[in-house]
Amino acid sequence: MSENIFFKLRDEIENGIVTGEFAPGERLDETQLATRFGVSRTPIREALMQLSAIGLVEIRPRRGAVVADPPAQRVFEMFEVMAELEGMAGALAARRHTDSDRTALLAAHERCRDASESEETDRYYYENEVFHRAIYAATGSAFLEEQCVALHRRLRPYRRLQLRVRNRMKVSFKEHGDVIEAILAGDADAAREQLRGHVAVQGNRFGDLVANLANRDRRARKEA
Repeated sequence: MSENIFFKLRDEIENGIVTGEFAPGERLDETQLATRFGVSRTPIREALMQLSAIGLVEIRPRRGAVVADPPAQRVFEMFEVMAELEGMAGALAARRHTDSDRTALLAAHERCRDASESEETDRYYYENEVFHRAIYAATGSAFLEEQCVALHRRLRPYRRLQLRVRNRMKVSFKEHGDVIEAILAGDADAAREQLRGHVAVQGNRFGDLVANLANRDRRARKEA
């Protein structure tokens, strides 16, 4: 199985969890999933292990893989830490970025523009991931990049869920523009604040996230 197909398989299961197709506490049967996606159990098992690594699935003795149900407060706390890490990354990128980093950041920003204009949330989500990784790379800190990528990965399903909020994708892209401007101007303080605000889940955005999680759970109960 090619790497792209595997990632698509993993993301299909993740998407099913995020949208409530697979309910919190539901057992994810490897055989049934393998039949559904037309693959063997091996890639299904690997996909579930990856989803377990980011806390979306729990591997339980004698039950196998079960959809996790982290409380909203836990998700909020992860976003809180992510906002601080991203702010640090923005500040370092503003001070340390090279010409090649500048090229990579601008190219990633343009791909986000195309995805935003297409109004395809999943496409934008993937380009958004590339954009943030370009910022991490521009910090010149391998350790910070590693920590950002790890937490970004854990928040992946919730960041995807956020993009389904009306107009969030367009707002996100506008915020990217402010981030790029600050980084390329070498303004570390502005880059820190722009990225912190871009990632932080506060006020209405926290309410939207909680509402989306609740809607997901209601859909799952109705379909059960």
